[in-house]
Amino acid sequence: MPVWFIFYLCKNLILDIIHPLAQQYAEAHTSPEDELLQEIAAATRAHHPHHHMLSGHLQGKLLEMISRMIRPRRVLEIGTFTGYSALCLAKGLAADGQLHTIERREEDAGTAKAYFDRSVFADRIILHTGDALEIVPGLDESWDLVFIDADKVSYTEYFTLVLPKLRQNGFILADNIFFHGQVLDEAVKNKSAKAVKAFNEFIQAREDIDKMMITLRDGLYLLRKL
Repeated sequence: MPVWFIFYLCKNLILDIIHPLAQQYAEAHTSPEDELLQEIAAATRAHHPHHHMLSGHLQGKLLEMISRMIRPRRVLEIGTFTGYSALCLAKGLAADGQLHTIERREEDAGTAKAYFDRSVFADRIILHTGDALEIVPGLDESWDLVFIDADKVSYTEYFTLVLPKLRQNGFILADNIFFHGQVLDEAVKNKSAKAVKAFNEFIQAREDIDKMMITLRDGLYLLRKL
């Protein structure tokens, strides 16, 4: 049985639904991670029980590229994890830019903070620990770029919360919109998968945003406020 077919059959058990050889090829032809990102990725994969949640090399580079193109003054990330994606997004910040990132789990927030403190962005990344639904309303900012990568059940709430504070032509990125490929099934059973599918349909029906699904890793929704 071909390796690619085994991979396809197992798509609901792993995060990536992209052909593994295509993934490897793309990473080999993408600029490498810097040393700190390599360290975060290696440590997360080796020690974190949910290491599959890491953005990783290819997605991280896309986040960096989008941030560098936008040159945002204010970035909001909902779901810090171990800090990899925040550091990628921070690379495109304007000279006076700041990145706010929110993590519910104290242990992950502590891990991320230690990496942030070692980076050149130590004084430009502001880490909040707690529930994003409670923290975001208290942030008096106008966002240029938002990255949503937290609990899937709250995706629609997160979007609804940040959209009014997103500037015109600002961007929102939502991760895991394929949810292990489960949203492709006709009968979705998993609670998080149902929430992601509902979010996707909610976004599709809106006419106040420009939208594009990116078939990278577990899927990214790229959204622009009109």
